[in-house]
Amino acid sequence: MEEGLHHRYVHVNGIRMHFVEQGRGPLILLLHGFPEFWYSWRYQISFLANAGFHVVAPDLRGFGETEAPQRVDDYTSFHVVGDLISLLDVLGKEEAFVVGHDFGAIFAWDFCLLRPDRVRALVCLSVPFLPRKPSGSFLSEFRAELGENFYMHRFQELGKQEMNFKEMGAKTLLKKIFLQDHTEGMSSWFSEYDLNYYTGTYEKSGFTGPLNVYRAIERTWELKAAWTNIGVKTSTLFVIGSRDIVYHMPGIKSYIENRFKNDVPNLRDIIFLEGNHFVHQEDYEKFNQLLLQFLQAHNNVNRCSL
Repeated sequence: MEEGLHHRYVHVNGIRMHFVEQGRGPLILLLHGFPEFWYSWRYQISFLANAGFHVVAPDLRGFGETEAPQRVDDYTSFHVVGDLISLLDVLGKEEAFVVGHDFGAIFAWDFCLLRPDRVRALVCLSVPFLPRKPSGSFLSEFRAELGENFYMHRFQELGKQEMNFKEMGAKTLLKKIFLQDHTEGMSSWFSEYDLNYYTGTYEKSGFTGPLNVYRAIERTWELKAAWTNIGVKTSTLFVIGSRDIVYHMPGIKSYIENRFKNDVPNLRDIIFLEGNHFVHQEDYEKFNQLLLQFLQAHNNVNRCSL
């Protein structure tokens, strides 16, 4: 699985970041979600590198082998986007294609919102753009609709969810998250080796860093006041699984169908793939072709004409 991959460690924005890279050509940043790290993109890295791209899959701040600051306030979108801008500078690149899944999609949207000059085109999976509203964050909206037991709300108390995860055990937790439809055994896209790789990584790193990303949602909302009701103009492809839990959260389906295009005027397409939350892994062959087609269409094209 790791043949041809190169692991690197660099200092960006005050932290030590780990990333995996392969290939030469236009730069692609692959941004993972929770509870993942670079390995989320194991089906895309070599595929894209062989297609003529320089592929970089970082462990985001607090995840995997990247440094995890102690303060919750150090996990806002501003910090993560700052990390990625610094990474581009370290790599000597003015811009990159950006692909994000789950919370990586949230960071990818904010990358385009805060520094659109550094993003050539965007592909987001699972999570649509969620414009900042003056009434409150998306966390507060979901909490009002789904109650105190909503998982993002349960993640907020420092230490409590870490203890719950520890009692459950990393392997049991990760298997439950990834294999939602498999009550027994593994799957064709998520093997025992994959589960052990994830488990080994999280047993070393712990879950506090990744959980702090959720704990910083409200602080990010506060800091984004100047971007209230501002949309994203980057040329974008959006992909989501038909059974994705995000699609079935309150208001998301209606937003995607009725208002998404207004906030992202250069949204080129919305594609549904058969699957759950991890469609870039579950149906990686189909997703890879969609991704490559979109990237090739935007390669060597003047961004102002998109």
